Amino acid sequence: MRNALTRAETMLRAACGERLRTSFPMVPLTTFRIGGPAALYLEPESDRDLAAVSEAVRETAIDVVVIGKGSNVLVSDLGFDGLVLRLGRRFRWTGRDGDRLTGGGAMPLPALSGVALSHGLAGLEFAVAIPASLGGAVKMNAGAHGLSLADVVERVDVYLLQEGRVAPIPAAAAGFSYRRTTLPQGAVVTGATLRLVRGDRAEIRSLMDDAREWRRRTQPLAEPNCGSVFKNPEGDHAARLIEAAGGKGTWVGGAAISGKHANFIVAGEGACATDVVTLIRRVQDLVEARFGIHLEPEVRFVGDFDLAPR
Repeated sequence: MRNALTRAETMLRAACGERLRTSFPMVPLTTFRIGGPAALYLEPESDRDLAAVSEAVRETAIDVVVIGKGSNVLVSDLGFDGLVLRLGRRFRWTGRDGDRLTGGGAMPLPALSGVALSHGLAGLEFAVAIPASLGGAVKMNAGAHGLSLADVVERVDVYLLQEGRVAPIPAAAAGFSYRRTTLPQGAVVTGATLRLVRGDRAEIRSLMDDAREWRRRTQPLAEPNCGSVFKNPEGDHAARLIEAAGGKGTWVGGAAISGKHANFIVAGEGACATDVVTLIRRVQDLVEARFGIHLEPEVRFVGDFDLAPR
């Protein structure tokens, strides 16, 4: 792996220069604010950069992870022994054609919701308080208040790293389901087209205010966390199950189940990724022992967690 990383670094350095970083700290890039460094880190600014990444990945077979705003990511304390990509500023753009709103993969979802409001377009109010980029939100089919990206996405634009080409994918072929898609492995979401509807700006703004207030009231926004840790089982809520199983207030090291919302883990002073993953396993055991339900994590694990105690 070390030889492969060295070769990939040489290739990407030739294409991207000093924009390629090594041993890059991931702590500032995730909302958990914990975890080790990325061996290689790049913010692609164009399809040309992604083509260089594609060539390096196909030749060296190094591991690649794409992150957006880092709101559903837990990075191992050991870091990530591969390449981390985060789309750069040139992928942060918007456009409008009638009731269609387009955006680049790096566009923050709350900002895109604001653009929709400015044009009097309804349908994206639920996303105004989701701390994600458009690319990340599409990839995991982010949602809130009973709605998700699948309800508004018409087309997804991706760069296929394994094939070295751009591909538009109709929403029907993206495999949207609860908190996931079936986009091809190595697909970087570079943009998306959303189909919205004309609406009254005052009503749109009111729904957005309600969504923001609900999040402020129910979630631990002032503490480092990754958002919802577990997916909701069909017909139930992870938070209810965790609280009923006695998990609320449980802690490991510096990580604790939030007293405000049982499906949130907050990282306190001195917390590390091992604390969080150990707490996740403990909560899974509690709920499974009480209800016979295995909670599936919504958070993405980046790096090696094999050394974390079970």
